[in-house]
Amino acid sequence: MAMSKVAFTIDKDVLKRLDQLVADKVFPSRSRAIQEAVIEKIVRLEHSRLARECAKLDPAFEMALAEEGMDGDSAEWPDY
Repeated sequence: MAMSKVAFTIDKDVLKRLDQLVADKVFPSRSRAIQEAVIEKIVRLEHSRLARECAKLDPAFEMALAEEGMDGDSAEWPDY
């Protein structure tokens, strides 16, 4: 994976806590810790977007759609 260098400003107390995590070998480096934090945040944001989109669905319509075609005789269904 191609990597890019970035520079950013961070609160001194946060940096101290980050350095302690690196010293405790929770992360191999500051860079890796920050990269994992950013990835985790992106994933959370993507999941919250999915939840927002799902909230727009009409439950009654979705239920009717899911049950469509379920009126048939269960004897007609293949054995699993």
